[in-house]
Amino acid sequence: MATRSLWRTRGKLAVAATALLTGGATATVATSEDPATALKLCTAVPVRLYRNTVTAASIAFDYEYSLWGLSEGSVVKAKVKHEVHLRSARKLQELCFKNGGIYIKLGQHLGQLEYLVPEEYVQTMRESMLNKCPVSSYDQVCEVFKKELGETPDKIFEEFDPVPIASASLAQVHVARTLDGQKVAVKVQHTHMTDTATADRATVEVIVNTLHGVFPSFDYRWLIDEIRESLPKELDFLVEAKNSEKCLENFRKLSPHIAEYVYAPKVHWNLSTSKLLTMEFMDGAHVNDVKTIQKLGIQPNEVATLVSRVFAEMMFRHGFVHCDPHAANLIVRPLPSGKRTILGKRKPQLVLLDHGLYKELDFTTRFNYAALWKALIFSDANAIKENSVKLGAGEDLYALFAAILTMKPWNRIIDPSIDHLVIKGDDSERSERQMYASQLFPQISELLRRLPRVILLMLKTNDCLRSVNSCLLQGSSVETFFIIGKVSSKAVVEAKKLQRKSLLSSQLSQLRSSKSYDGMGCCVTVWCPVPFDCHFHPETMETSYRWTGGVVGFVGAVASSNHYYQSKKVKRNKHYILSIMAHCMRSLSGSNLVSWLGVGLGGAVQLVGYDHDS
Repeated sequence: MATRSLWRTRGKLAVAATALLTGGATATVATSEDPATALKLCTAVPVRLYRNTVTAASIAFDYEYSLWGLSEGSVVKAKVKHEVHLRSARKLQELCFKNGGIYIKLGQHLGQLEYLVPEEYVQTMRESMLNKCPVSSYDQVCEVFKKELGETPDKIFEEFDPVPIASASLAQVHVARTLDGQKVAVKVQHTHMTDTATADRATVEVIVNTLHGVFPSFDYRWLIDEIRESLPKELDFLVEAKNSEKCLENFRKLSPHIAEYVYAPKVHWNLSTSKLLTMEFMDGAHVNDVKTIQKLGIQPNEVATLVSRVFAEMMFRHGFVHCDPHAANLIVRPLPSGKRTILGKRKPQLVLLDHGLYKELDFTTRFNYAALWKALIFSDANAIKENSVKLGAGEDLYALFAAILTMKPWNRIIDPSIDHLVIKGDDSERSERQMYASQLFPQISELLRRLPRVILLMLKTNDCLRSVNSCLLQGSSVETFFIIGKVSSKAVVEAKKLQRKSLLSSQLSQLRSSKSYDGMGCCVTVWCPVPFDCHFHPETMETSYRWTGGVVGFVGAVASSNHYYQSKKVKRNKHYILSIMAHCMRSLSGSNLVSWLGVGLGGAVQLVGYDHDS
């Protein structure tokens, strides 16, 4: 009875939604500035919506009918459930392939959620969604070339393989050779993407809003905003090219210690447009291909370590993050310099592909996110709560937020043992996570609604990286979390120093603008074995204090304007002297303890001297 009721409800939703969209189609086409595109959209949306509803109803009916009456925990039910999972996963796979575009990307992400969805779904999506998606014909490829570059591929390249080596949700990749003999990879956008992307977005919007109306706890309306913002950027390959160059530049400037271990293919700008991207061809093994990685003489645990370090640097220090690091977008090859590990194994280099989806974290978000991960690594319950609340989780859901980030229950998160966050990857642990996920679905939905969209993308990135680590290590390792702890701690220290520097600059600016500042420069008396005076302006004060602190060791600095040095009003203006002294102590707080004490002692001595003279 319940099954028939469910079936009727879904049927009514499908008819109502289809009728609504079809009824508005004529008006949309008539009022549109581009009737042809509007007609395609109004034709595609109802078809997609119908497919979605039929597939969802079919899957729901299969579960209800096949499992009805079977005893919980019995061998028979476990076997039948496995079969239903497999059938349903294949139905979902077929739906993604038929609709294409966004649906394939959603299928790819589903393949990373091994801690939430049954293994049958994960395996089915992983086997088909990463690089075995439907392909565009060679004629369609030529159509894109003619529109973008004015010629067919055979006239632009010396060689061009008409059969793609990989096909993804938005584009496919062909191997070619330029007229000067360079081997390149040419990424060609699917011809239907411009039309289907709009239709997909409209369909997802209808589905999400309808589900939210029927089931208020199912509030995934943030997904609509995210698709609306990110999809146009992913469809512009010139944005992707710029992202790849900015990514490498960040490593060269901000993380030079690992810059040579990260690479992105060079872009051939003269052969690239918004729908065509020509790049240097890269040989190597996909990050989940453990056997090939080992054949290259590289240890899988070295690759896992490198992946963790690279993305920790991006998230916590750069604030410019590749948010689609699934296995098809990460290639491993031996480090070109030929360096080897202590055991004689070749060191890996990580090649990042598909730079279409990046997110920038502003200073505050990046600082709070790094501080949160630092707290998670060191089991600091108070700091976990504080930074989770700052990121928007709220005081009631901060523990759930921490659990989603780590895939661990709260009692394990605050466990002080060194391996408290390590994921074993066994069936019992996976079943436990899936059980908690099903029980806490309303709370999870509410948490996702609260969090900033940039943090939601960080969650997606974590899912992808966790999946990669699972392939390389059959779980996760303590070393992975050591790296996260080290990089996040360093990022927190850097952020605090930057905050102090900003505060110092602000206070010096206020001092310069005060009426008591005569603009004649400042004098700093440095207390050291050989006393000497240095005259400089406030702009160089912080740098000079650090310089003298490092050279002399014991530094004391008290400054005031020349006007007050030469007048007898020092007593009345001691607050200026104390203010400068405080700046000095802040600027040297990152130096050694001896230098810090030197500031205080030297400042006190000089202040007593001024008081005596006055």
